[in-house]
Amino acid sequence: MKKTILVIFILVCLGLIIGLGIKLSLNCIKPFTFGEKCKAVENDAQIIGGQTDEHGCLSAAGYSWCPSTEKCQKMWEEYCAEFKAQFKITDFDSCVKAGNPIMESYPEKCQAGNEVFVNEKNAVSQPIILENFVANQEISSPLTIKGQALGNWFFEASFPVILTDWDGLIIAEGIATAQSDWMVEGHVPFEVTLTFEKPTYKNNGSLIFRKDNPSGLPENDDYLELPIIFQ
Repeated sequence: MKKTILVIFILVCLGLIIGLGIKLSLNCIKPFTFGEKCKAVENDAQIIGGQTDEHGCLSAAGYSWCPSTEKCQKMWEEYCAEFKAQFKITDFDSCVKAGNPIMESYPEKCQAGNEVFVNEKNAVSQPIILENFVANQEISSPLTIKGQALGNWFFEASFPVILTDWDGLIIAEGIATAQSDWMVEGHVPFEVTLTFEKPTYKNNGSLIFRKDNPSGLPENDDYLELPIIFQ
């Protein structure tokens, strides 16, 4: 009985000691170990000499107060509406963070002034990348489309493109031709021109890019359909 009580007492003491060590380590600059002197950090200002502005932002480290987000931040790394000019736009994600519009394109694109940034993550998974065409675009004849398609979409360096009216009736067909070597795994540039007469009833239709499938097997079929508006 006495041995049991002694064991419990020792375990409780060890638990208290370990708990105290963890608590102290959380307040130290580096992990705390017994026998070391713990240097608690009261705030970040102490580390860099306490150069803060009226909002408590560490100006010496490049932080400023952002009214819209109500926090201290580096304006060139994190978007702040009041300091938009200082924010560095280098890719699609930073373009979106800066509040710029996302274009209805495949893959997605974000426009900041005269610069356009492509969503590269999305582009990798997209079989078709269109360079001069977006969904719901107004079109007229002749219509020339440029873009890129995965190499396996081509057969003998081409694949079909179809234009339909609102009811699915085909009003034009064209052949997208590869502008470089098409027997590759990545994207290959293509170009296609469609000539058509504007439908007399309703002004909406569809533009369909269809993977060339000489095998005829359903599992090899693929297509991209985009809504269009006849001008």
